Amino acid sequence: MRNVLISGAGVAGLALAHWLRRAGFAPTVVERAPSVRPGGHAVDVRGVALDVLDRMGLLADARRARTRMRGMSMHDGDGNELWRSTEMTYSSGRLDSDDIELLREDLTALLHRRVRADPDEEGGTEFLFGDSVAALDQSDPAGGVHVTFASGLTRTFSLVVGADGLRSGVRRLAFGPESDRYLHHLGAHVAVFSTDNFLGLDNWQVWVRDERASYCLYPVRGNTELRATLGFMSPPLDYDHRDPERQKALLAANTAALGGDTGILLDAMHTAPDFYFAPMAQVRMDRWTRGRVALVGDAGYCPSPLSGQGTSLALVGAYVLARELGASPAPVADALLRYEERMRPFVALNQALATENPGQGPSEESLTVAKNALTLGDADGWVV
Repeated sequence: MRNVLISGAGVAGLALAHWLRRAGFAPTVVERAPSVRPGGHAVDVRGVALDVLDRMGLLADARRARTRMRGMSMHDGDGNELWRSTEMTYSSGRLDSDDIELLREDLTALLHRRVRADPDEEGGTEFLFGDSVAALDQSDPAGGVHVTFASGLTRTFSLVVGADGLRSGVRRLAFGPESDRYLHHLGAHVAVFSTDNFLGLDNWQVWVRDERASYCLYPVRGNTELRATLGFMSPPLDYDHRDPERQKALLAANTAALGGDTGILLDAMHTAPDFYFAPMAQVRMDRWTRGRVALVGDAGYCPSPLSGQGTSLALVGAYVLARELGASPAPVADALLRYEERMRPFVALNQALATENPGQGPSEESLTVAKNALTLGDADGWVV
């Protein structure tokens, strides 16, 4: 069998589906949402991840979709401007860099179109939207993974890959409950959502921050819309991650004292179609594979948004995993071991960026070292 189940139609899952097709596998992507998820903050593609996009034939499209920020201003908790810069923004780094900042939903749309356009021999990539993995069974001596889906569907795959993010269901099923073993809290929570550009911002990023809370606003879609990111310092909180109303209440309670336009933003979050709330956290694991189950991207090694490298790790991890699986007829276990050996030093350097300068972000020198700490090698036909 060369059929692979990928859980999650985000950056890691879609990129992996493409590269597995290039390697001769038949991928199936299962996604809990009814379609590729909209919304999300701006993400960065840097270093070797740019090479991955280039080999997918998407680099030019990604550059066209990039944000066009002219700079940023920092304000205190009362909304008074402290300083401004036309050379950098906190979200993307230096504005004269070759790195690309674009909306997550624009990147996943590019990746989804790329996967749907892949050659359709043997049916192409199969998508199962509105479903999820409910159980995994690797006990069959003949090999493979027997998967039970939430819908009741049952299938057997040669490999299952969790590309399902920070709260990965595949990770829980294959590696056990979280407790404090894998998810390491970094002392904050963050929410992201869309709203109207009520400030009339013109490609300009605005930050408001006090000792405990902050928000960032920047315009997108030709300055017609704002993406809002609100965060607050906090130890781990007990809440249901599928209860958005509880999450909104937590956000309001912990940011209401912040000045500026916080009140307007808290009103806007109640009607936002894409509200997202999560802890600032990293996933740290001794292994990313167990039998014929593997993890890629945030599911296995989320570095947190504080690193600015989550999207790049997802793109590179998907490429390396597919490349090792398709490199030779060697056993799957050997390919998974090579995947871990290649990716682990790269992941370690990038995760370290999140805690290098708390509140300030990684230094330019450390970021340069981390984002270029892995090379892809010769393409050997692995380009579109």
